[in-house]
Parts: sequence; structure tokens; C-alpha cells
Amino acid sequence: MVAIQNLKFTYSRRKRLFEGLDLSLSNGHIYGLLGKNGTGKSTLLHLMSGLLFPQSGSIEVLDFIPEERDVEFLRNLFLIPEEFVVADVTPERYADLYASLYPRFNEKQYKDYLKEFDIEPGCSMARMSMGQRKKAFIAFALACNTRILMMDEPTNGLDIPSKTQFRKIIASVATDDRCIVISTHQVRDLENLIDAVVILENHRIVFNEPIDEIACKYSFISYTDSDKPDQLLYDEPGVIGGRAIVLNRKEVPSRVDMEILFNAVTSGDREISGLFTTKI
Repeated sequence: MVAIQNLKFTYSRRKRLFEGLDLSLSNGHIYGLLGKNGTGKSTLLHLMSGLLFPQSGSIEVLDFIPEERDVEFLRNLFLIPEEFVVADVTPERYADLYASLYPRFNEKQYKDYLKEFDIEPGCSMARMSMGQRKKAFIAFALACNTRILMMDEPTNGLDIPSKTQFRKIIASVATDDRCIVISTHQVRDLENLIDAVVILENHRIVFNEPIDEIACKYSFISYTDSDKPDQLLYDEPGVIGGRAIVLNRKEVPSRVDMEILFNAVTSGDREISGLFTTKI
């Protein structure tokens, strides 16, 4: 669904953002796009959406070139930005204005999502709190049923019950013909939702693997100094002396701790991060 090769993009001549970036995303997955602040997660989503243009390299999404902004391409992709401004209209009126742009829009689903998020269809979106506006916009995006859905920090501004609702709804709309990309730094919010991890670091994608493969490769465990395990790949201070990732191909799959995985990949230690870097 998404194929990026040798992508180069900069905002200024003095500071490169992407250099030789390669990325492949396929349908049937919920990808977690992780990266430190300033690494370009939002920019990458904008490039895939055709809102920004690469200086060199190629981007193909659904067999379209995003910067050409083909109508059929736009009908099948929806980007939820981290921040957005809405007019003084109700969710009902918003759908009246924009639903026709998306041929697969489902009005019943839209109403169901609004109800699930506890959003009143007749209330002005401009007068809602940031969290309420975001939930209303997410409900509309999901009801559009686009083949690619990209979300930039979707849980920012959501309270704890809303985050639970969000995870439940996203899991329910994940289908084999759909690709969902969620850019986030709040990995704990999405740890049980994401089924593939993509990490952006040093101008490139350095990690791109499904959760089930990660679970079979590594053990994520807590330990004390007295029972420090062999084959220790990475550890960091923890509540009871430390936490570790251990190479593990013999035991049962481990629960993946995405926060520790991210810290290991982006540790800055080339020897350590090289153990986890994947070829994209």
C-alpha cells in the first residue's frame, strides 16, 4: 500500500530531516510510527498524504504518487492531524458538507461512533473541548472507510475513558484491506492496539517489524542484580533494579514492551541499537 524509496526531504539547507529513507507498509496492519520529538513523524505523514513534496526519491501510496493529488487517491486516504481547526458547525452539518468526498462513507457508522464517543451530533464542534472535537473528527474519519487511515497523536487531549473507547473502536475497524498508521509518542496508550512497530531515527526508518515477530525474538523482563540473565542485550534503570531485553528464541513469546524496545533502538549506542535495527 505504501512504498517509499531513497526519500530525501529538508526544511532548510542547513538541517536535513530525511536522507535515504525507505519504508514499506502493507494492508491488514495497524502500524505504530514512533520517534523522538523533531525526528519528522508528522512530516512523514504529510509526505505520504501529498501535503508535502519530497526533494528526491519516490513515494507511492495505493499505486498513486501523492503529490499529484489524484481524486481517486484522495478518496481513499484520510489524515487526522494532531491539531486542527473546525468551523462553527455541528457533527451532523460537517458530514453534510464533506461526506460526499468519500464514496464509502457510512452514515450509520458515523452516528454509532459519535454515540460510542459520547458526542452529541447537534452540538457545535467549535464550542467543544479539544478532546471532544478530536473524537468527533476521528468518528468522521472512521466512517469514511478509506483504505489508508493516518493519525497523528490521536490520543492527545483524550481522557482515560476516551482512550479506552478509541482503542476499542480502532481495533474493530482494522480489516485486511485497510492500512492504519498511528504516529505517537504515548506508546503506553496504544501498546495493545498496534500490531507492527516502525521507528524513525537518524533521518531514516531503522526498525519495522510486526509485534508477533518481536515477541518471538526478544524477552522483556524485570530482574534484580542477583538474578541478572545471560544474553543481555539492553537494560535500563527500573523499579526493582533494572529491566532487560534478552534474545529469546526457545521460550514462549514474550509480551512486547514498546517503550523499552524504543529506548533500546534509539539508545544512541551503535552497538546496542545495531542489534535491533532491521533492514527495511
